[in-house]
Amino acid sequence: MNRLHSCLSCVFFGCFTEKHIHKHAETKQHNLAVDLYHGVIYCFMCKDYVYDKDIEQIAKETKEKILKLLTSISTDVSQQQRMTSGVEEKHSTCESKEQEPKLVKPKKKRRKKSVCTVGLRGLINLGNTCFMNCIVQALTHIPLLKDFFLSDKHKCVMTSPSLCLVCEMSSLFHAMYSGSRTPHIPYKLLHLIWIHAEHLAGYRQQDAHEFLIAILDVLHRHSKDDSVGQEANNPNCCNCIIDQIFTGGLQSDVTCQACHSVSTTIDPCWDISLDLPGSCATFSSQSPEGADSTVSRDDHIPGIPSLTDCLQWFTRPEYLGSSAKIKCSSCQSYQESTKQLTMKKLPIVACFHLKRFEHVGKQRRKINTFISFPLELDMTPFLASTKDSRMKEDQPPTDCTPNENKYSLFAVINHHGTLESGHYTSFIRQQKDQWFSCDDAIITKATIEDLLYSEGYLLFYHKQGLEKE
Repeated sequence: MNRLHSCLSCVFFGCFTEKHIHKHAETKQHNLAVDLYHGVIYCFMCKDYVYDKDIEQIAKETKEKILKLLTSISTDVSQQQRMTSGVEEKHSTCESKEQEPKLVKPKKKRRKKSVCTVGLRGLINLGNTCFMNCIVQALTHIPLLKDFFLSDKHKCVMTSPSLCLVCEMSSLFHAMYSGSRTPHIPYKLLHLIWIHAEHLAGYRQQDAHEFLIAILDVLHRHSKDDSVGQEANNPNCCNCIIDQIFTGGLQSDVTCQACHSVSTTIDPCWDISLDLPGSCATFSSQSPEGADSTVSRDDHIPGIPSLTDCLQWFTRPEYLGSSAKIKCSSCQSYQESTKQLTMKKLPIVACFHLKRFEHVGKQRRKINTFISFPLELDMTPFLASTKDSRMKEDQPPTDCTPNENKYSLFAVINHHGTLESGHYTSFIRQQKDQWFSCDDAIITKATIEDLLYSEGYLLFYHKQGLEKE
């Protein structure tokens, strides 16, 4: 847990958590050290990890060798322990050496079936806390958040650090990436959420989306002092790690139907909530009946309503009607208008909330409509700049789109059951194409088909250009 590091300039070994390696770097001006468990290089000048494909490959190969060695040693020791009863120690050692090749081989086979990936760790359900566990799994697999917390960049200024949620998240990240294979118990995180978001207190089942917004809000408030380049004269300007990763800009254009003047406002957003077919805000889409069941990585399931359909509905021009007239600044009178939402600024991590829980009057229901979603998403069609260019040139944008608008799926959260009795699970991407199913303390390997055929409630996408291999 102290994350032992070795200096790359001399023979000094020191722990990262207790700052011994930091003190060595400062006094000796030896600025590079290697994390002896993960095999990654840390730079004390940049206060960040160095990402290099060659170094990462060396770390991977070394880890594999160590695993083989540990397997061999544990097998040898366990065999010796079984043989010592009633025989001489020398004889038992000899026997274990002879048996070793036979025992190591099946061990390797069993290893392939088990989940042994650093960063993947089960979470104990503390009483209807599956909504929290699935969000934690998603947050701990965001590369920039991982870098921030494992590099200890948070500087707590709270009078009582034990109440700081960012400090607890830092501890949580260290626990999740400690290499331990036993499930973690996030009791302190739950306690702090109860303190700082009182509407989530208690052992009732809560909404995972509501919890996501609540935890981002508290982390944002507790990490404002970590902001870089914050404008001192503007208290509303924040560049904390949460805003850097999640904040996008949602542009709203209201067009007067009389004079066609446009009033534009831009609001920050952490996520996008999307209406579904079958809701009160129903939109036309192809019916799932008779659809082709073949899963494609680009088009996914033809004939089924898709995430793209939901985004097109979200960014459509909406006629506000005669009962919602606005006062036009050009006409100086109340006029009918249309409203259109587009993305002015794209976040690093885009979270899409599929509105499966609908409240109509006193009735509450869950919408089970299946929505297909892609492994890779291009947000170019939904940008304000795309809309402007389309209006000027009167033609759709070209197929050649900038890579900076492309995203990769890395986490999906699902809700199973009904509103009254439900359960949350998540799919998490590890490395390039490895997916795992996380059901509280149980983590199992998943296939692409498992993922793409899941219902989908919260979808997390990461900008491709900023992803690390």
